[in-house]
Order: sequence, then C-alpha cells, then structure tokens
Amino acid sequence: QVQLVESGGGLVQAGGSLRLSCAASGRTFSSANMGWYRQAPGKEREFVAISGYLGSTYYLESVRGRFAISMDSAKNTVYLQMNSLRPEDTGVYYCYGLINGDDYWGQGSQVTVSS
Repeated sequence: QVQLVESGGGLVQAGGSLRLSCAASGRTFSSANMGWYRQAPGKEREFVAISGYLGSTYYLESVRGRFAISMDSAKNTVYLQMNSLRPEDTGVYYCYGLINGDDYWGQGSQVTVSS
C-alpha cells in the first residue's frame, strides 16, 4: 500500500511564496507520475501541475510561470514551489500519485493567500 504524506502550506500574503512537499512511501516504484490538484471553497477539484517519471511537466495555465513542480525520484518526493501567490490560489492542495498504475491521494494541505 502506498501512502502520500504532505507537508507545507499555510497562510501567506498576496505576492508571497510557499512550498509544498509530498513523500510517497510503502512500495518500490517502477514508475511514478506525481503532481498536485487543488480545491477552492465551493468549487470542483482542479489540476495544478504534474511531473512525469520521464521528466515531463505540465501546469494549469493560470499558474504557469509562478509555480514550479519538481520531483526527487531517489526520495519519492514531489515538491510544488509557489511564487507570486494570489488570493485565487487559496484552497486545499492535494498531492496526487499515479504509481505503478494505481491512483493515490494525499491528505490535503490548506493554502490561504490573503489580499
């Protein structure tokens, strides 16, 4: 069984930065695509960014250029560096992993950006 454990998040003023981390544990990974989704109050969960095990990265258009995803394969950990944060980035951020063909989710981390 795979577990995704998130850390980071918190409260920051608009224009500030935060970093989220997500460590996967529990099995040996032959392949892993890991990324982040978020859910704002009253809205659907949306894709934010993903890093493929071959090194490709994809971003939600509204965060491109402000957020950066990176993955440390040796540690099975994915990071999301969030810069120039905006109030509309507020929400619960969920780590996502497509690992060895199965979907996994983290517990969620609250990110609040004040104006």
